[in-house]
Amino acid sequence: MAQPFVKKDDDHDDEAEYSPFLGIEKGAVLQEARVFNDPQLDPRRCSQVITKLLYLLNQGETFTKIEATEVFFAVTKLFQSRDLGLRRMVYLIIKELSPSADEVIIVTSSLMKDMNSKTDMYRANAIRVLCRITDGTLLTQIERYLKQAIVDKNPVVASAALVSGIHLLQTNPEIVKRWSNELQEAVQSRAALVQFHALGLLHQIRQNDRLAVNKLVTSLTRGTVRSPLAQCLLIRYTSQVIHESAGNTQTGERPFYDYLESCLRHKTEMVIFEAAKAITELNGVTSRELTPAITVLQLFLSSSKPVLRFAAVRTLNKVAMTHPMAVTNCNIDMESLISDQNRSIATLAITTLLKTGNESSVDRLMKQITNFMSDIADEFKIVVVEAIRSLCLKFPLKYRTLMNFLSNILREEGGFEYKKAIVDSIVILIRDIPDAKESGLLHLCEFIEDCEFTYLSTQILHFLGIEGPRTSDPSKYIRYIYNRVHLENAMVRASAVSTLAKFGAMVDSLKPRIFVLLRRCLFDSDDEVRDRATLYLNTLGADGAIVETGEPASDFLFGSLDIPLVNLETSLKNYEPFDEPFDISSVPREVKVQPLTEKKAPSKKPTGLGAPLTGPATTVDAYERLLSSIPEFSGFGKLFKSSAPVELTEAETEYAVNVIKHIFDQHVVFQYNCTNTIPEQLLENVNVIVDASEAEEFAEVASKPLGSLPYDTPGQTFLAFEKQGIAAVGKFSNTLRFIVKEVDPSTGEAEDDGVEDEYQLEDHEVVAADYMLKVAVSNFRNAWENMNPDSERIDEYGLGPRESLTEAVNTVINLLGMQPCEGTEVVPSNSRSHSCLLSGVFIGNVKVLVRLSFGIDGQKEVAMKLAVRSDEESISDLIHEIVASG
Repeated sequence: MAQPFVKKDDDHDDEAEYSPFLGIEKGAVLQEARVFNDPQLDPRRCSQVITKLLYLLNQGETFTKIEATEVFFAVTKLFQSRDLGLRRMVYLIIKELSPSADEVIIVTSSLMKDMNSKTDMYRANAIRVLCRITDGTLLTQIERYLKQAIVDKNPVVASAALVSGIHLLQTNPEIVKRWSNELQEAVQSRAALVQFHALGLLHQIRQNDRLAVNKLVTSLTRGTVRSPLAQCLLIRYTSQVIHESAGNTQTGERPFYDYLESCLRHKTEMVIFEAAKAITELNGVTSRELTPAITVLQLFLSSSKPVLRFAAVRTLNKVAMTHPMAVTNCNIDMESLISDQNRSIATLAITTLLKTGNESSVDRLMKQITNFMSDIADEFKIVVVEAIRSLCLKFPLKYRTLMNFLSNILREEGGFEYKKAIVDSIVILIRDIPDAKESGLLHLCEFIEDCEFTYLSTQILHFLGIEGPRTSDPSKYIRYIYNRVHLENAMVRASAVSTLAKFGAMVDSLKPRIFVLLRRCLFDSDDEVRDRATLYLNTLGADGAIVETGEPASDFLFGSLDIPLVNLETSLKNYEPFDEPFDISSVPREVKVQPLTEKKAPSKKPTGLGAPLTGPATTVDAYERLLSSIPEFSGFGKLFKSSAPVELTEAETEYAVNVIKHIFDQHVVFQYNCTNTIPEQLLENVNVIVDASEAEEFAEVASKPLGSLPYDTPGQTFLAFEKQGIAAVGKFSNTLRFIVKEVDPSTGEAEDDGVEDEYQLEDHEVVAADYMLKVAVSNFRNAWENMNPDSERIDEYGLGPRESLTEAVNTVINLLGMQPCEGTEVVPSNSRSHSCLLSGVFIGNVKVLVRLSFGIDGQKEVAMKLAVRSDEESISDLIHEIVASG
């Protein structure tokens, strides 16, 4: 389809060629469509008008029902013409107009006539159009013709019928599934496309039957599939069967591997590559199985076709993540690709070499990369930087060479994402390689002297404030930091003031000099800079009087804030000036990801406190006010945590019930939010009968039934349990019990007499995660080091077979109910190991920090190392008990 374009020659700027469709209007084209009614049809003119109509439809122009009908009936008259080109355009416009069922009848006879025409072009296109516009009833009338077309000698007709079958399978699967015999015959066709389409349709019909797919693959791998396209499909289906049968094979032999290996000797390049790719992606693939695939991919590296070189080096790049030693034989061939004209190929070659190279080849690679970096775009440079970071962590002794390379490219021109990737890499190397700290910090200091990105400058200054005071000579960084106070914008100046104060708080010998610099900042033009300088001077005792904060000055100023900022902001907005000052300890510390909402049909109102609650602080405050107003629960103390609603009924049932778990130090209160969805009923004396036989550590102590529950009016009933132990867990069975009274629809009044009834609800559980608040820390490393090391408990666990590391990480996070820090909950793709940082507050206001290290082997077995620090050693032990029993 032609698209509007404006093309200008560099040497002839005044000359321009425009698309013939530029500026056409629907009204004018519809007027031109009257040419379809002329007694003497002009095929060329009619084709031009249809082309314009198709252009308008493809550009998103909408036709009204009347306009579409008029055009459709006018187009049907064009079947009188015998012009082949015009007939093809007629087929296209009928498909695009998507006529209604009444209109389809008008054109069906013409299309069915074309289906039986001696002209193959008519037959193929008529099949496509009929299958596109007919419904199930008309389809049964032409099914016989479609079956005949599938086995037609002309491959164009057969392919048209097969492709139509693929589309029909989505709307009329029962009809298409009756074509199995014809499809079996088409799979043996000598025509490449017919075999390809037949195999695709046959697999789609059987895809939900694992045994049928297995039989299909078994029969075809023993036979001869001539079509290269069909061969590629068969390789993919074979890989699927191998993957699904991996857990069922008792012996070490992998089914169908011999077939995949035989495809590596095929004469067609696409089949060879598909087989090699399938072998490299096998679960738990061994070095012996990889060898033949790596060999053919190595041959592709020296191909004259760029697409083959790209495909090979990209596949090898993925293999290098899990089997770097298997790819080392290709290193010489990949080094020649560094100078490839295609920059994508060159980048993949570089990153693969960085993953597979040994320590002795690092210097040579760095020289080649230096010349290469200036010729590629930023997105490719980022990939190279990340690969260099991984290489440096793999060979720490080479940190000088790699750190110098990163610092050199940091001074060159580049965008924000590119510079951020370099800075992040240097920061990681400083944290993980102690010897690299001094040189890395100096490289970052030199970079901020001429950094154009405010975000990067503030991040580096913050990092300097953490790591700089711990170096052997902290004073050498002061000059770089203070320069920012004079030469940068207000945001960077404020960050520089905070960094200076950190040096003063942590290095006593530098404190007098820092005070001098901070006093100069008192005259800054920005109020944020002045306020920070004033705060730090007063808190650090610059004038001899230290402000009493109740904790060390460095912790007060720079310690982690264990209160979510959104909660603090909400509490401050809700605070009304009283005689009593604002108490920061009253701010809720739980991180609420979402406000409470109900998963009910749109017509139903949210139950309980679901609707009016809009934020985390409001939710906790509202629950606390609600529970303290009930005499039975007023003596339970301060509410620690309230869970999200847990649904106890299916959607669209007679009664909608969910439960919210309120956790106190010694008690647990269940709030059952109930909604009556039957207009003709009134429920009275509503309560929930709980069977706690599977919750031995809980004893029921109080309840509050609901007096009346009219139609579509939410209500709550409560049940309180006293628990034994800090983190008691158990399962509770629930039955809704009530008296039901019939309601007169005309008057809305209920009958006097009622009937007792019960309604079975789903079970729910109190789990260990219910006793943990999700509380983030701004700097995990500082928080970890500031916590008592004597409380640390470390142990290792086997988590058994898992689909991926992501599944294992999410399982442990959900088990503990803690807040992931610094984005460590995200596992990089194809990663074989991962570290995750978690923080939270356990019941009793005990701060808990957790470090998790995961590893996965070829058999998908996951091992985990768990390190815990907390304010109380008993809680560290308890966390390990939770994981061990979970």
